[in-house]
This record gives sequence, structure tokens and C-alpha cells, in this order.
Amino acid sequence: MPARTDSARPGPRYGQGRTALLTAAVRVCAEQGLRNLTYRTVAREAGVAHGLVAHHFGSRDTLLEEALRFSLDNSVPSVSTRPGSGDLNALLAGLSAMVAENPYDQAFQYELILESRRRPELRPYVEAIYQAYVDALYDELACAGLGDDPALSHLVYAAADGLVFQQITIGTADMTERGLQHLRALLTMAAGPRQDLSSSCS
Repeated sequence: MPARTDSARPGPRYGQGRTALLTAAVRVCAEQGLRNLTYRTVAREAGVAHGLVAHHFGSRDTLLEEALRFSLDNSVPSVSTRPGSGDLNALLAGLSAMVAENPYDQAFQYELILESRRRPELRPYVEAIYQAYVDALYDELACAGLGDDPALSHLVYAAADGLVFQQITIGTADMTERGLQHLRALLTMAAGPRQDLSSSCS
């Protein structure tokens, strides 16, 4: 892939600079790897001068932390299309479409996870990724009447995480959705009559 020039991508509109830089940071990591996350690569991707990155974030670590928060804000809501309802039919219902439309958030998060094996200082970021999803799943499963065992939330997350990883590498959105349908069916059987009696926890 030829390298972009600074003028290859139009700059963001007024007031959208910070969001454009975070979007660019996520995309740079997803496409080029975490080691290529620099002020210059992010600025080039966003179509701005590289001094603007330092102005907004001050350090590479701050940029990475804010990019992760931005990425999770984009993707964690895919845990349910009816958050706080405990509706198992809504659990992960929009996940495959969200990944198909924007695979960069997931690829960015996987990049952080893999890099943390080589760089222990990244472990807090990885823990933040896992905890954000597991906490959201825990809330939905509890509302569905599936108890308060965190191990179930970890299991459901691991299953969904594996499907997403396959989708952005060798799989398809259709295969992800079919897998999620089976997962929801198993959870519905486990919930039994409790699913019919559950009320919104919101």
C-alpha cells in the first residue's frame, strides 16, 4: 500500500479535530500496528499538521488511552440493542453488523491485547478492554435472570470475542450472526421461565 501524503486525506471540519484524531489513531493501530502509532502517522491519517496531535493529547500514552476509551465507547454498546432490559433476543444482536461496518475498533483492541504480551505496561489497557465488555454483559445477564456469577459473563464474552476475531480475519458477518443465534438460544434455555418474568433493570 503506498504511503499517504499529508494532503491525501481532507482535514476535519472545525470542532471535529479531536474526534478525527482519535478515529485516525484507532485506524493507524488497526492497519499498521501499535508500533507505528506516532504523531506523524495519526496526523497524516486525519489530514492535519502533526503538532495538533501533541496539542490535543500531550503524550503518546495519553493518545493511546483516549483512543481506547473512544474505541470502547463505539463498540461496547453492541452488547445489547435494548440495554438494561435483560432481553436475550437483543443480546449482541447488532454485533456482526457493527463489526462489518467498522472493523477498526476491534482490530485496534486486538492489537493492544497482542502487544501487551510483549509489553507488560500495556496490561492496564487490556484489562480495561475486557472489563468494559464483561461488565456490560454481566448487567444484561443479571437482568435476564441468569444469576450473578461473573464466570458466565466471561464465557459469553469469550464466545462473542472469538466470533468477532474470526469475522475480521477469516470469517463473515453471516457466520458470526449464526453463531450468536446459537449462543442466544443456549442462554434462553438456561434462563427458562425466568426470562419471561424478567423486568427491565434500567
